[in-house]
Amino acid sequence: MVLGMLMMATPADAGDPRGVVELFTSQGCSSCPPADKLLGEFAKDPSLIALSLPIDYWDYLGWKDTLADSRFSARQKAYSAVRGDRDVYTPQVVVNGVRHVLGSDRKGIEAALERSHGEHGIMSVPVKLSKAGHYLNVSVAASAGHHAEVWICAVSKAVPITIGRGENSGHQIVYHNVVRNVLKVGDWDGTANTWSVPLENISREGVDAAAAYVQDGTRDRPGPMLGAAYTSLTN
Repeated sequence: MVLGMLMMATPADAGDPRGVVELFTSQGCSSCPPADKLLGEFAKDPSLIALSLPIDYWDYLGWKDTLADSRFSARQKAYSAVRGDRDVYTPQVVVNGVRHVLGSDRKGIEAALERSHGEHGIMSVPVKLSKAGHYLNVSVAASAGHHAEVWICAVSKAVPITIGRGENSGHQIVYHNVVRNVLKVGDWDGTANTWSVPLENISREGVDAAAAYVQDGTRDRPGPMLGAAYTSLTN
């Protein structure tokens, strides 16, 4: 169900996040644990929405990633195609949909956040996400000149995994803000709108938070992040 609301076009205020950090990681990648740990630190920063997206293309190396989703592998490759390069690797961070950085490079990620802020309307659109009963409500403010897609991610805040084989064999690693499901909830044409989504549409075992983002482009050709929000689903 989509409900229209009349809102004034305003820039994102100081309470809105300054960036979305997407980490493409794998349980079978020996270089990933430092990046997984760093993402956990970014996840504590209320000005950031830090998401872990486990990929599946290293599964053949001896350990099948228990959190991996082929949709995340496709998303990472779609970012690369839009950039026009072949830089698809783990651990890789994509900042605000436009810049990629080694996932364990704190200074590089912070620099990418700083450089991308304000470019192409990045993170300029206020987005609100709230739980009401058995629904999630996503509200996006008006902003002229934009067309984008609105997505919700079901998130598990912390997932400890004991890895039995492969490059990280014998290690227990905690993965933070792991995306467990994604759902497109609508197309946004620059006018203010609210989408109400039944929790049952995204819920699965271990999900205790949600993120919503408004992104230019399409799933196959993702562009700049225009706005985002995050909420816990537990009291």
